[in-house]
Amino acid sequence: HVQLVESGGGLVQAGGSLRLSCAASGGTFSSYAMGWFRQAPGKERDVVATISRSGGGTYYADSVKGRFTISRDNAKNTVYLQMNSLKPEDTAVYYCKASSVGTVSYDYWGQGTQVTVSS
Repeated sequence: HVQLVESGGGLVQAGGSLRLSCAASGGTFSSYAMGWFRQAPGKERDVVATISRSGGGTYYADSVKGRFTISRDNAKNTVYLQMNSLKPEDTAVYYCKASSVGTVSYDYWGQGTQVTVSS
C-alpha cells in the first residue's frame, strides 16, 4: 500500500514553467513504476509521462515531448514533472500514479493537483 500526494500546481501564463512533485509514503517507492496523468474537463484521463523503477526508462506523450521532463529521486520517495513552455491546452488536473511491478499489478493514484495555463 502506498499513498501519493501531489503538489506544485497553480496558475501560470503561457510559456511559463511549473514543477510538480509527488511524494510517496507507506510503500517501497523503488518497487513502483511511476507516471503522471492529466484530465481536462470533459476529457479522458490520459498519460503524460512515465518512468521506470530505476529511472532509466521514460515515456512521454507526443503532446508534451520536448517540453516536459519526468524524473524520480528514490532516496526521497518522490517523482517530479518539470513542465516548461506551458500551453493553455496543458490545463488539467494532474495525477500521480504508482504501478506495482510483479506477478500481480496494481495502480495507486494521488488526489491530483490543478494546473491552469492562461493565454
